[in-house]
Amino acid sequence: MRIIGLTLTAALLGLVVTGAQTPAARPAGAKPATRAATVPRLSDGRPSLQGNWTNATITPLERLGADRPLVLSEAAALDEERRTQNAIDARESDSDPNRPAPPVGGEARKSPNAEPTYLERVWQAGAGVVGGYNSFWVDPGDRVLRVDGQPRSSILIDPPNGRVPALTPEGRARLAAAAAARSKAGGEFDHPELRPLAERCITSFGNNLGPPMLPNYFYNNSYTIVQTRDNVMILTEMVHDTRVVRMGGTHPPPSFRQWFGDSIGRWEGDTLVIETTNFHPNHGFRGAWENLKVTERLTRKDAGTLSYRFTVEDPATFTAPFSGQLEFRAMAPDEQVYEYACHEANYGLEGVMSGARAQEREAAKKKSQQ
Repeated sequence: MRIIGLTLTAALLGLVVTGAQTPAARPAGAKPATRAATVPRLSDGRPSLQGNWTNATITPLERLGADRPLVLSEAAALDEERRTQNAIDARESDSDPNRPAPPVGGEARKSPNAEPTYLERVWQAGAGVVGGYNSFWVDPGDRVLRVDGQPRSSILIDPPNGRVPALTPEGRARLAAAAAARSKAGGEFDHPELRPLAERCITSFGNNLGPPMLPNYFYNNSYTIVQTRDNVMILTEMVHDTRVVRMGGTHPPPSFRQWFGDSIGRWEGDTLVIETTNFHPNHGFRGAWENLKVTERLTRKDAGTLSYRFTVEDPATFTAPFSGQLEFRAMAPDEQVYEYACHEANYGLEGVMSGARAQEREAAKKKSQQ
């Protein structure tokens, strides 16, 4: 695999990194931003958001249980991390060579914990009872999300219950219509273009690049940010998705749609504010796309931390806006963001199609014998 470094990525985009840490002269009358001594800066005086980052965490987007507080005790957070490590250790343990064959159709993996962790539930949902990736391929992180040192029970901070608001009647109707249209076009095993976007290597599963930018709880939760005066490029390791945030300007007409929307940035003091609209109909957020607006706020807290806040708004889909917060951590100098060669040796899609045809032949054979 080829390593995607900052210099190479900038060259591919035609960007020039401003590099130096000494602030440049400001326009007459401009107010200097209040600056923390530990925050690295570029030659234009803006905080540097550049580098390789990760948002991997075992904390879910939505809170599990209405009675859970947003801020956990340190003891509760450490217990969650211990239980998660138990689950990871169990996945990495040697298989019993004398175990019997699994039942037809597979069986659910037994949890080493009295109650399965959030990650175990996600892995089970993603792989089903037949199993999926073993732990060699899974790198979800092993830490509870901490914001300003406080352990969190969810990424969402508003509404207060830590849950995505309910869909509007219009939103429910839209999702039902989309499902009916997919059914009319044929089953998801009838044509490659009816398979999920991630399986076709078009976008990552989940919302790694977003916006909002969220962990996927499986792997490749790494990012590279390259910054100039005019653009900020955000690349995620998952399916090497990329967003280029234009500094200033206006959004194009509503008829112009992009997979990750159209992102425009502005500086509010030392915080980069990104507003994204014009989402593609096949890649919004939980059924929202046409009227979806996501506002993100990135602030360099110190040499190793980016504060990230987001607000999702779509009154035609959700009964209320909602917001979340997490922290991106700087990756170690010896860690790299790699190319995600999704289509190389991608035999899975062919297998999905041929497997469905084999099932159809078997069903037809049984029917003819009746």
